Amino acid sequence: MSKKQLIIFDTTLRDGEQSPGAAMTQDEKLRIALALQRLRVDVIEAGFAAASPGDFAAIQAIARELTDTTVCSLARANAGDVTKAGEALKLARRKRIHTFIATSPIHMEMKLRMAPEQVLESAVGAVKLARQFTDDVEFSAEDAVRSDMDFLCRIFEAAIKAGATTINVPDTVGYSIPGLWGERMRQLIERVPNADKVIWSTHCHNDLGLAVANSLAAVQAGALQVECTINGLGERAGNASLEEIVMAVKTRADVFDVETRIDATQIVPCSRLVSTITGYPVQPNKAIVGANAFAHESGIHQDGVLKHRETYEIMRAEDVGWAANKLTLGKLSGRAAFRARLEELGYKFRSEAELAEAFARFKDLADKKHEIFDEDLQMLVTQADAARSEDRVQLEWMETTSKTGTRPIAKVALNLEGEIHEVQAQGDGPVDAVFAAIEKLIGSGSKLLLYSVNAITTGTDSQGEVTVRLAKDGRVVNGLGADTDIIIASAKAYINAINRLEVPISAHPQRTFEPVP
Repeated sequence: MSKKQLIIFDTTLRDGEQSPGAAMTQDEKLRIALALQRLRVDVIEAGFAAASPGDFAAIQAIARELTDTTVCSLARANAGDVTKAGEALKLARRKRIHTFIATSPIHMEMKLRMAPEQVLESAVGAVKLARQFTDDVEFSAEDAVRSDMDFLCRIFEAAIKAGATTINVPDTVGYSIPGLWGERMRQLIERVPNADKVIWSTHCHNDLGLAVANSLAAVQAGALQVECTINGLGERAGNASLEEIVMAVKTRADVFDVETRIDATQIVPCSRLVSTITGYPVQPNKAIVGANAFAHESGIHQDGVLKHRETYEIMRAEDVGWAANKLTLGKLSGRAAFRARLEELGYKFRSEAELAEAFARFKDLADKKHEIFDEDLQMLVTQADAARSEDRVQLEWMETTSKTGTRPIAKVALNLEGEIHEVQAQGDGPVDAVFAAIEKLIGSGSKLLLYSVNAITTGTDSQGEVTVRLAKDGRVVNGLGADTDIIIASAKAYINAINRLEVPISAHPQRTFEPVP
């Protein structure tokens, strides 16, 4: 008996981007979309077309490029949002509009200020309008977890009658537990008229750490679509992790009567790309994609695995892409091989000048680091995207001095809107001194929320990947930097975050070297 296909709906580019500081450029979104297509994701929610001109343009760009994956735009249940979504998706080979409205009493009363009948009317109108742009329309009842079951049945019945082809049941606030969520999905499928005419979907948040468990419970109750993100990225505690959903279904084929079309060998490369671009590191013990996911420290475990892998491993590391970080290029590699490998990784150069600039950075890295892996190439391109020549603040050079018993000193020279300024400062460590020096020149007044360091690959000559998260006036941004020298990588990350904050650069009194006591 053949299994049903479980549709994997990835919302990394929409819900994932709502993580603090995880905003992506259009080029970065396109690179992730192409990686998701290689992963063979069924539907990519590319953004929220009505949210901003940037989101609209990114959805358009992705719609033009993708050939094998449905491109989706989110839209609130109003005519303006739905029309914007339809326009952004116009060139997509496969398109979906995903329209939603809140249905819980607290959301309807406190947020929407609408009566239930008004909410139902808006839902029906949005679905009908969306059908004018595409035959593939999804309707979601936001905060379904806290919604009245009878009202959910009514609004889902009306949405199906209006032309919705997918009905999504979201646990928007991560409130449910698996037994209750599975039962809610089961009851909806049993009670809603024409339930067999649509795909039932679930979208679970991870506030209680149960997003994956709730999603899988919904699948066992009849859901044939799961909405998820790479690395579980998303608002607050995040979403259900795509990699965990996929590998749970694959590994426990004895339990689930569904299968996906995902190419699991692309999971780790896609995870690393998303982590690099968003500046959200993957915790070492993260299931499937964490650095320790297939590591064995215990002597008993090591002995068992050496004798027979399946004593302690329920899946093979290479099946999810852990063998993908092979050596690809070296200092003797030519420009054609460099271009070809990056194109295989989903990056296309827009001009010969851009290729020449990237190749020069590659050669510089190859002089510092003997072995160049795919992760190094991805970081190289990501850094180029993060540090454009038009950036107002650029690092010219820096020098740090640190020895036992004295406070470290950093000397930093920055190009500020075309003018070179130099300064030095002390700190509790060399990184702190560098940040203090930069702040003397910029005076951003921002607050450092996060400083994170990760090795991109193995070995003592590995590039260090540094993420810096800054906040200013309610805005949060991530800055990214990489170098074989961690202090330089830290400076690059801080400057990248400053540029993203777009703080004013005014005349500042500390733009010359000063004596350090």
